[in-house]
Amino acid sequence: MNNLIEKARHLPMRRPVQTISIDPVTLDARFRPQPLEMRITAPVDGQDLPIVLFSHGDGPSLYLPSKDGYGPLVSFLASQGFAVIQPTHANSKVGGLPHDQPGAPLFWRMRVDEMKHIIDQLDAIEAKAPFLAGRLDHDRIAAVGHSMGGQTVGMLLGARLSDPKRPEDTDVSVIEARIKTGVLLAPPGRGGDNLSDFARENFSELNPDYAHLSMPALVVVGDEDVNPFMTVRGAEWYRAAYEDGPGAEHLLSLARGKHGLGGIAGYDAKETGDEDPDRLAVVQRATSAFLYSHLYYDDPSWPRTLEALEANAAALATVETK
Repeated sequence: MNNLIEKARHLPMRRPVQTISIDPVTLDARFRPQPLEMRITAPVDGQDLPIVLFSHGDGPSLYLPSKDGYGPLVSFLASQGFAVIQPTHANSKVGGLPHDQPGAPLFWRMRVDEMKHIIDQLDAIEAKAPFLAGRLDHDRIAAVGHSMGGQTVGMLLGARLSDPKRPEDTDVSVIEARIKTGVLLAPPGRGGDNLSDFARENFSELNPDYAHLSMPALVVVGDEDVNPFMTVRGAEWYRAAYEDGPGAEHLLSLARGKHGLGGIAGYDAKETGDEDPDRLAVVQRATSAFLYSHLYYDDPSWPRTLEALEANAAALATVETK
């Protein structure tokens, strides 16, 4: 029971289970100079655990944009029955690559490769973390990402990009069919003239093309997520994955939500300009419900969440559906 949650307590959720976090779990990867470090958070008990690959953003903190962040969302998903695998991506501050290397500063392709490598090595991961041996359902894999992690997940679900500084990356498909569904949390919007002068010069890979996003996805945005550092557009910039992506059938828009979406990156974190227990609970419960209903086709969690949101918590968020 969390006494800080009010309206959002009406949204359904599974009875929480005990979880355990295993850290670090490392994988060698030929495509990057150092091992890939991960944190895995999973239920203490249970078999055939569905898997969530979580892609962190590129926020201002030193440690939250890594395997060591996003505890409020990751712990919740694990308590709902998911095994959540968090890699520290190549562009992270704490363990990433120097920004004088090709692909800097966001290393979008390496981010995608890291996520695919994890799926390739699920057997090795279970061997390195015997507590998980034989307990992961390799056929039920989802991906969740925030901010740049949202773009990473979008690419895995079929989105492409155009990069004026790297023409070889333009319109390349890196879709990962083993990932069945995903949630894009405040993903970057359209590039080109929509970007600020600074972003257009320094982050040329922020030109996602969501028209090819074909796998089922939920997009989550804050209706006050305004970032003049990155875009000349307002909060509507973050709607692009929903508006352009044929697989993105639902958009969850958080009332008064900013880029921190209520506090998903960490409790009392400077990443969060809109920390709010109810707003965070909406993101937690909606993410879990959407994933369950798209990994298990007879699971009613998502439609029940939509009904409860409209009936009891409409002041917190609205959902658009194509």
